[in-house]
Amino acid sequence: MMSLSKKQKVAALSIASNITLIILKVIAGIMSGSVSIISEAIHSGMDLLASFIAYISVSISGKPADDSHPYGHGKIENISGVVEGVLIFIAAGLIIKEAVERILHPVPIDDTVLGMGVMLFSAVLNSFVAYRLYKIAKEEDSVALEADALHLKTDVYTSLGVAVGLLAIRLTGIQVLDPLIAILVALLIIKEAWHLCIVAFSPLLDSRLDKDEESPIQEVLENYGRDKSLQIKYFKTRKAGNQRFIDFHLCLSPDTTIKEGNELAREIKEKIYEVYADAHIHINLEVMDRGGGTSA
Repeated sequence: MMSLSKKQKVAALSIASNITLIILKVIAGIMSGSVSIISEAIHSGMDLLASFIAYISVSISGKPADDSHPYGHGKIENISGVVEGVLIFIAAGLIIKEAVERILHPVPIDDTVLGMGVMLFSAVLNSFVAYRLYKIAKEEDSVALEADALHLKTDVYTSLGVAVGLLAIRLTGIQVLDPLIAILVALLIIKEAWHLCIVAFSPLLDSRLDKDEESPIQEVLENYGRDKSLQIKYFKTRKAGNQRFIDFHLCLSPDTTIKEGNELAREIKEKIYEVYADAHIHINLEVMDRGGGTSA
């Protein structure tokens, strides 16, 4: 299993890249007078804050369960994802406000070449960092790192959009394209924020696992149900961070001994662990009566 320090390392890489891009975008925005570049600087500022949040959350989520948190600290990553989503909404609002002001009070753009260069560099750098974040996020099933990767992925698209817009301004001289592109950037950011909030918030309500995640668990239980003539009842799942919780009642035939029941439960757990090594599994044993009902 990958160590927590590697998760922290990739989160730190995101922090460093965002600091670099903020400095470059602010310089390019001031020198060119482009509101779309300034909007990208604001976006990167929110990305930086999100990266700090991700770094802190992955540090906390990896801590083992304790007396105060008997189910672990995994939900801190979901809280982090929701906070990052809210930050994206705020960033989009600031961009739209600045763009509308620039439409009402136009300012000519002086240097589109510098702006295009910074935007293209931003897209390349964020593509690399987002790839690293996604890779570690998938391996570690980290909501916080995935949220951070989503920030940077959107930044790639918006940076390319701004670069194309600056090129169009240079070719056509239509200055209003700059704030219009900034508004388009904001709308893309809002879409990202909505998706991120939905993904991160759902586990906070103890929603069940997705069908794709439950499917291999159900397959294990169905196989044992056919082979061992037992029943599964009250099947429940939930998720906190990268931790999955699985809970169900295992209904055994009246002739099954306690030892046999415990051994069967152990076998089922081992099969599920083959799919989700870090799952938390609780099995409650019940005995079916002669009529097919159960008793605890």
